[in-house]
Amino acid sequence: MNTKVELKVQDLIQKVVPQAMSYKAYRSLVEDLASAGDTTGEIKSEALINYTQLNNRRMRRWDKTLKLNEAQIQQILAFKGKVTWLVLTESWCGDAAPSLPVMNKIAELHSGITLRIVLRDEHLELMDQFLTAGTRSIPKLIMVDEDTHHVLGEWGSRPGKATAMVEAFKKEHGTLTAEFKEELQGWYNKDKGKDIIEDLLGLLTLKDVRDGSDL
Repeated sequence: MNTKVELKVQDLIQKVVPQAMSYKAYRSLVEDLASAGDTTGEIKSEALINYTQLNNRRMRRWDKTLKLNEAQIQQILAFKGKVTWLVLTESWCGDAAPSLPVMNKIAELHSGITLRIVLRDEHLELMDQFLTAGTRSIPKLIMVDEDTHHVLGEWGSRPGKATAMVEAFKKEHGTLTAEFKEELQGWYNKDKGKDIIEDLLGLLTLKDVRDGSDL
């Protein structure tokens, strides 16, 4: 990222973060939308409304059942940085249902990690700085140094194994079907968040752009 682009991104982030929701506020939003038969975004299709309702149930289950082991907890507590995890998502996003509860569980354990959430379609200018293979794939996590506002890393929209499953299916079938999306959610359930946790713990070990040392 060149200096001019980096400064633009920092400016966008500083404008967006004050508008961002806590995880608790986001969960309340999704609960309310699911109850009202509504969804985030301008498109209010029956499919997206159904996905919002599914995601609400899935996130409720993930919030209750997700567990971190002692080694993972110690790795989180060893993190010495002070960062914001700014996440772009939408209530209908199936990959966000398992990922956001994992992010929240990690952030709850460490006072130096602040999780904030914004809706992608309300912040497309920022989203377009963090495309995945040229697409506005979500959820997209941007890790920002709270002091310098430098972007230290990013993650999304899926953990590695899920990404490989999606790419293989698209190569064979061209597009994702509703049946495949159910299969993918089944994989997330069996994996119990391990792949997402591993990816996010790796994010915490990225080099600090300020002095070249490990965070």
